[in-house]
Order: sequence, then C-alpha cells, then structure tokens
Amino acid sequence: MKENGREVLEERYALVTDRIRKIGDEHFGEEKLEKYFAFCADFLLMIEDTGRFLAEGGLEKAPVEELRSRNHALYEDILPGHYEKSYGNPSYAAQELGEELGALLSFLYTELRSLIGFIYEGRLEAVVVRMELFAEVYVAFAHAAAQGEELPSGKEVREMLYWFAGDYAEAAALRRLEEQYEPEGCFGVRIIMESDLGKERYLYRYGEYVGQNELATARFLASLPEETIAAMADTYTEGYRIGFEVTGTDLSKKKTVCMHYRLGFERMMRRAVQNFAEMGLKSVVFRAAVSILDNRGASRSGENGFCGGSPNKQFEYDHKEDSAVFFDKNYVNRRLEANRAAFEKLKERAGDYAGPAVVVTFGEADFMPAAGEKALKLSPEQERLWVEFRSRAGALQREYIPGEETSFTCIAFPLPEIGPVFEELFRETIRINTLDYMLYRRVQQNLIDTLDTADYCEVRGTGGNRTNLRINLWKLSDPEKETIFENCVADVNIPVGEVFTSPVLEGTEGVLHVKSAFLRGMEYKDLFLSFENGMVTDYGCANFDAEEENRAFVREHILARHDTLPMGEFAIGTNTTAYVAAKRLGVEARLPVLIGEKMGPHFAVGDTCYAHSEEVKVYNPDGREIVAKSNAVSDMRHTKPLEAYYNCHTDVTIPYDELGELTAVRRDGTRIVIIRDGRFVLPGCEELNKAFEK
Repeated sequence: MKENGREVLEERYALVTDRIRKIGDEHFGEEKLEKYFAFCADFLLMIEDTGRFLAEGGLEKAPVEELRSRNHALYEDILPGHYEKSYGNPSYAAQELGEELGALLSFLYTELRSLIGFIYEGRLEAVVVRMELFAEVYVAFAHAAAQGEELPSGKEVREMLYWFAGDYAEAAALRRLEEQYEPEGCFGVRIIMESDLGKERYLYRYGEYVGQNELATARFLASLPEETIAAMADTYTEGYRIGFEVTGTDLSKKKTVCMHYRLGFERMMRRAVQNFAEMGLKSVVFRAAVSILDNRGASRSGENGFCGGSPNKQFEYDHKEDSAVFFDKNYVNRRLEANRAAFEKLKERAGDYAGPAVVVTFGEADFMPAAGEKALKLSPEQERLWVEFRSRAGALQREYIPGEETSFTCIAFPLPEIGPVFEELFRETIRINTLDYMLYRRVQQNLIDTLDTADYCEVRGTGGNRTNLRINLWKLSDPEKETIFENCVADVNIPVGEVFTSPVLEGTEGVLHVKSAFLRGMEYKDLFLSFENGMVTDYGCANFDAEEENRAFVREHILARHDTLPMGEFAIGTNTTAYVAAKRLGVEARLPVLIGEKMGPHFAVGDTCYAHSEEVKVYNPDGREIVAKSNAVSDMRHTKPLEAYYNCHTDVTIPYDELGELTAVRRDGTRIVIIRDGRFVLPGCEELNKAFEK
C-alpha cells in the first residue's frame, strides 16, 4: 500500500510540475499577474531541480562552492537588498497586484517557500499539495482570462487558500507530531551522527539558510578540543538529568528527548546524543516551523526545532499573522480534532517523550521591525480564537504528555555576529555555565532564609529606571518544613544563579520599567508594565512614534495577545560573574533571557514556573518543600481549566546598574535591604560582590 501511495504521489508530482513548467510561456493579458505567476513557477522549478540534485547524490558529489551557491539561490529573493521588490514582501505585492489580492498572493508565495525544507527531507506529499494549490490558483486566473470572464476576486482566492488549510489540517497535524516524537530514521539526527563535522559541507544537508553565523560557528566548534566539546555537552545533558532528579520524576520510564539547536552546534549535539543514549533516551530533532499549517510565527529559532540563520527577519515578521487567511472557529475545531486524532495514533510515542533540551543562541544584531501596513493581520475575533486555540491545544497535549512526567533543560551560547569578542565570550560563557553551583546554593539559601520571613518585597529603580513595585509573598504556615523561593542551581535553566517564587497577586502592584530589553530576538526600548493586584493594567514601549503601535507591539509579543496577564514569577538573579563579564565585553544588552534573568531581579508575566505541575512536590536542597507554586489564576485549574493558564511566560530583568534597592519587609514593618545600588548588602551574600571587585 505504501509503495502504491508513493507511486500515486510521484505521478501527481510529475503532472503538477509539467503544468507549472508551461506557465512562463503562457499569457492571459494581465502583465503584473503573469509576472507573479511566472516568478513563483520559476521558484517551484528550482525546487524540482533541487529534488533531482538530492536524488542523484549531489550533496556528496558536488563541490562545496556549488552547495553554497544553491543554498543562496533558494533564499536570494527574500534577502535584504532584494526584499523591497520581492513577492514575499506584502507591501510590494500589494503595490503590484492590489491591496487585497497582493496580501493573499504574498501569503501563497511564502507558503511555497516551505517546500525548501520539505524537499530536503523527502516529504513528497507536503511538496505536491502546495504545488497543486499554486496550480489551482493559477488555472483559475488563466481560465477566466481565456473565457473572457472576470478574474478571480480576493474573496475567491481566499476561499481556495482556506480550503487548502482545512483539507490538510489532519495530515499536517500527524506529520508534525511524527517529527517531534518519532526517533526512528530522524532526519536531523542522521545529519548529526553521520556527517563529517570537520567539514562545513554538512551544513548544506539541512536545506536551511546557511549564513556567516552558521559557517563561523561550525568552524569554531571544529577547532575546539574534544574535552571542551564534552564540557559543553555534558553540562547540557547533566542539567537535563538533574531536572528529573530534583522533581523526583522517574526518567527511566521515558524513551525520547527532543533537542533544539541552531546549525553549527553539531559537534556538541553529537556528544549530547551519545550522553542521552547512556540515559536510555533516543534523540529526536525536527525543523523549526516553515509552514503556516505548523503555526509558523514571527521568527524561527533553535528554541523550537533546528534552524539555520534567518535570511530576513523582516520577512518573517511580515508573515507572522498569515493564518488570518483561514483562522476561524471551523478551522480551530478541525485542527483540534486533527491534533487529537494524531495524538491517538502516536499515543505510545507521546507517552515516551521526556521533554525538550534546548540550546539558545544570542549575539545577532538587534532587530527593530518595521510595521508592515499591508501584511495580513488577525482580526480581534481571530486573536480571541488564537488564544482559545493555544489554550485548548495545550490542554490536549497534556492529556497525552502530562507535565508532571516531563522536564527540560536550556543552555545558551553566543553567535559570531556578536563581533570581535566572540571567541572570548564563547569561552567565558562555557565558564559561566560551569560555575561552582554549591557556592551559589549556599549563598542563595541565605537569601531564601531572609525572604521567607518577609510579608512583601519592594523594588525600586535608579538612574532613569522608573520601577516602583510591591510584590506580595506567600505566607508560610510551617516555616520549618516549607519555603517560598526555589533555590535554583544549574539544572533546567543553565547557568546557575537565581531564587524565584510565584507572587501572591492580591497586593502586588506598581510599575516595572527597563530602559532596554532584548526578548526573543527583538529589542524593546523603555518597556514598562503596570500592575494592580498582580495583573497587568497598562503597558507600552518607545519603539515606534505612535503610542498605539507601541502598545500593539507589547500586547502581541509580551502579552501574547491577551488583554492582561498576571505576574507569574518574581526572582532575584545572583550571577554577578555573568553580569561583570557581559559589561566588560560590552554585550550585556544582547544576552538572552536565559543568562540575563540571572543578572538582576526579574519578573515574568504569564503562567508561573510551575504551570500544570502544581501538584508535584518540589524540595530545596535544605529539604524544605516549595509551597508558593500557584496564584489566584492558576488556582482555577480544577474548576475552570481553560481560564487557569495563559500558555506564555516572558521574563523581564532589571539589570544591577538600574537597580536602586530591593528590600524585604516583614509584617512588623522591619525592613531588610537585600540589594542597594546594584550591590548585595544582605549578610552572607558578600561572595556575590567579589565579581564586581575584580
């Protein structure tokens, strides 16, 4: 049956490519539309040529210069310098093809670009159905013109795109879950384990964009001694193992781990695959989303799959809401049904899944997106549906993969784009990732002992930072056996260095402000969030001239389209070593949240750190149970589960040099200053200031 199915697919592929090959020679009297369809046809024929090249063993036979040229050609159209006149640019498409039609045909071309990844992985069905969609749209225009009829309207084109999304929702859901939970024959693992990682040609086996960051990273890792690679990978995998140990979760019951990374880190990932195998885990890696049917968003990063460099972040940003074409109640229900059917089919594999192991990268130039006025945008009703969809999809996943049975780990490394300090910073990052966690555990316990006696904390900024917050804390009923803050060492969140809790929402109020923040690849200037009873009541930044654009930017990317979010976490970062190293090298503004959150007090909006695992008992190294794991919102999990979680968690850190004072206040009014003017003044924390002295 499978062979017959493959034969049918190959026949469909031959038919549709033959049809597409004729498009450049056909004319139906609309020059600008003809130009668009001919351009897309040329791209699809490049995909066909790529498929033939791969089938003939081109990756092994061709010189690396040809591999580089082919890779560049596949992405050339959307690279900076070409994007202004690319059909991937909604503004240009609208200018050439009309506002409504331009946006829809730009969507279509962008979806066709997902074929690059599919053709490299040999996913013929995914290639064929998108080629057939393009042919269907083209034929509708060509036929109407030949008959002297009115050309298809935007509404008619939208309907074709809509039915494509609905018709292939089930196939897309199953394919995506297979990629994430099926280790056998895994495309990415084969590259990691079978390639000659000393030669850069292996980077071109993915079909991802290979830029200078990927090339320079691979070359740098190739130059490192094996013991350094081992130290990087061992820290990563051991942190993963310890994450299970800390929560008392039985790792031996699991069989698979999903690794997420950026191209260039394969030497480290190979060692990690071997380490995980010794734990009894098979590794899985999958491609970061390239299709809108896989919920492609504002940016692709190694935090959710493997990925190469971004050829153009503005292109990704312009197409972050392409699902506006088809996202309605019917689609939401259809996709959720498809997800459930896929989980049922892969129920055993999903149950084997232990959780993600993530390598985060940082150092790329700050990205300030331009507001794409012609880009597709979700309507208010679609935004509401999107929030509902994420909540229901998350609940569905937890039915098959209970959160209390999994864990994760996350570690960060710089990219060469950060500049001349790259190699020194990389080695410094390795050092930071392997700091003496026992020292930090001891010092952080001093912090926790004081914080456990507090009624609330006050945090105030300095030097232009307008932060003025009061954070209400959980009240202990048995201080001998219970604690409020978790003593976080180097396990799930590497590097070491924070204590954190879930604040009590009632009584938590004030303004959180940072002069600059770099979150998920985008910069925020003068970001502020105002709170009343722990919920966000106002927000904004200074990225754009118009206040409404700033609010929309924050709402979309920090509030995840919600009208409000709770303060889900209050933490004190203690990694002064990382902070001083970042200041010395001039990279503090470009660090990822993973490291940045350890460099001062930070606050997360969204779910708590214990979301969906509130019932799992967690203990600090001193044996006391952490009891501050929920809040008034997550307490609804038993009565209104869809309202108890927001499925997002974004950290905002106040750097030490913007921190005036952090004070613990007891019920009797006694004030205990923990940090003043960016230095720890609480007795027992003197060790943390030594980094500043050096």
